[in-house]
Amino acid sequence: MSISGRGSTPRPRCPSPQTVGPGLTGGKVGDVVAYAGNPMGSYAQEQILPASVAIPVPPSVDHKQAASVMLKGMTAHVLLRRVFKVESGHTILVHAAAGGVGSLLCQWANALGATVIGTVSNEEKAAQASQDGCHHVIIYTKEDVVARVKEITSGKGLNVVYDSVGKDTYKASIECLAPRGFLVSFGQSSGKPDPIPMSDLASKSLFLTRPSLMHYTATRDELLESAGEVFANIANGVLRVRVNHTYLLSEAARAPADLEGRKTSGSIVLIPDTDS
Repeated sequence: MSISGRGSTPRPRCPSPQTVGPGLTGGKVGDVVAYAGNPMGSYAQEQILPASVAIPVPPSVDHKQAASVMLKGMTAHVLLRRVFKVESGHTILVHAAAGGVGSLLCQWANALGATVIGTVSNEEKAAQASQDGCHHVIIYTKEDVVARVKEITSGKGLNVVYDSVGKDTYKASIECLAPRGFLVSFGQSSGKPDPIPMSDLASKSLFLTRPSLMHYTATRDELLESAGEVFANIANGVLRVRVNHTYLLSEAARAPADLEGRKTSGSIVLIPDTDS
């Protein structure tokens, strides 16, 4: 998205296409910006954004990469550096390791020096997870996740589990953790987990959190810091962003249909018809 001639606050007449709206500092017409989250409505050729959520995209980052990585990349940053600060020597588990956020978590955690274990559903995804920095890949359709984690960790368990699956993985995630370990639940692709008895946590003095990206990027400084680390890690090669599918905006309905039909992998980007 580029800054258009419209400001982010109402005014009697639209300003000239060669100007920016009132109150905007540090930006000019033609600057490339991106955003993630609110306000909703990115299935559009043009959008008016509050200046406070517009993030400058550095020239080193491809526009399609930026479009595909903003939400997933900042989610990975918040999970790894703020919700639980992964460091060298930690052993972590990433469910859905070949997924959009999972792939970035594995790459980033590997670069931080952690031992990364990932769960996937098949051999093809296992190969991708290995490429993305997983030291151990568990194909959960063929192997018992808890047993394999205990084997890999010599019975010690994990420092943290990043769980985007939810209902199907909650119990295994709890069992895999070491005493005082962290379960970070940030998705529910298999459905909402059942109510969690406090005794499940008390058995090993565990921590459970359900973070929202928006609460960790609530200020302009937090937002810029998170996006800046994502862009820096793309530029230095720590993060590889796979944009495997693009659709014209006029064909936008195909994207969720193909996603639900498991016809896609990596990121999907919608392209305005005028850019085709």
